Amino acid sequence: MKKTFLTLLCGLLFSLAGNAQTELRTPFYQDKFYVGASFSGFDLNWNQDQKWKMDVAAKAGYLFDDNWMVTANVEYNVRDVAPNTLKAGAGLRYYLEQNGLYIGAGANYAHSKKYDDLLPTVQLGYAFFLNRTVTIEPEIYYNQSLKNHKDYSGVGFRIGFGIYFE
Repeated sequence: MKKTFLTLLCGLLFSLAGNAQTELRTPFYQDKFYVGASFSGFDLNWNQDQKWKMDVAAKAGYLFDDNWMVTANVEYNVRDVAPNTLKAGAGLRYYLEQNGLYIGAGANYAHSKKYDDLLPTVQLGYAFFLNRTVTIEPEIYYNQSLKNHKDYSGVGFRIGFGIYFE
């Protein structure tokens, strides 16, 4: 009886130790994929007088190293005064350890009927995990227009969700 109990106890301890090793690993490890979508209509633009706006974006990414992700995105911006815009771009995201806070940088090519522009962008966000793979991601961003700073640059806030998978 003592041997059986000791064997079960050792088996339980080894299984918990093995599980602890996998749980301590950061969720942003190499060779993971990411897909996400976001919504923004909360721009804090100080450059244009907009009464209504809505931005919808889709993003995909790949963690090529622990905490480092390369991303590609497509975004559609609807405006009441300015022309609607389609954007496509790429970027890089770095996760600060395993707490979910990230910083990012990239560039977007913007196209509308009236203009084409290149917009370097920086982001600061947080990936809040709802479960092991699904996140809610609030983000603050800044887009710098290379064509017309006064009319097309801006600061904004977006909320999105993401899915991380192997």
